[in-house]
Amino acid sequence: MSTITTTSLIHVLLALAIMLGRAKTDPDPLQDYCIADTKSAPSIFMNGMPCINPALVAASMFATSALARPGSTVNQFGFNVTFANTANLPGLNTMGLTMARVDIAPQGFVVPHSHPRASEVTICLKGYICVGFVDTSGHLYTQILRPGDSFVFPRGLIHYLYNPDYRNPALAVAGLNSQNPGAQIASLAMFASTPEIPEEVLKKAFKITGQEVARIRGNLGG
Repeated sequence: MSTITTTSLIHVLLALAIMLGRAKTDPDPLQDYCIADTKSAPSIFMNGMPCINPALVAASMFATSALARPGSTVNQFGFNVTFANTANLPGLNTMGLTMARVDIAPQGFVVPHSHPRASEVTICLKGYICVGFVDTSGHLYTQILRPGDSFVFPRGLIHYLYNPDYRNPALAVAGLNSQNPGAQIASLAMFASTPEIPEEVLKKAFKITGQEVARIRGNLGG
């Protein structure tokens, strides 16, 4: 990654942290910080991550270089999402924030999906990206993002990102206002669930035949 891109990425992440800190959906923390204990097996299950002893906290627990490295886009969709979350940045615990790096190959796309627990702000850093989401009335809101442009995806709504360039990759960073935003891919939810959604439901919902249901399930690994 070039020096310019690295500097831009740092500035963008700082801006995302400030913006999303004002739009939290997770419960507010009850202390200055709660560094996630990612090494011990949990003895209880809780809404979040247990904290380590504050006496063991180090500055490195508030930093990560996970988003500095491009992810591989060699897959059927041509995209890769790299997250900064409590797994690699334990200082995010209880902060109501997740960040992500999105690499999209030429003609690649992030498949339609939703985040049930978070809104998302996406900022284009390289190339240009066609983004869009569909609201509950069925209306599509779409925009072309160029370097420096931002777009917000409302919480829970299906959205996508697409790189229409035939030659050049695109790069974006995203911030989500939840420690655990969740992600539900629309096609997999419908055709690759376990157990399967009844075939008759899918045939009637999508106006397709049983053979088409089987073909789609096979293509998606369902």
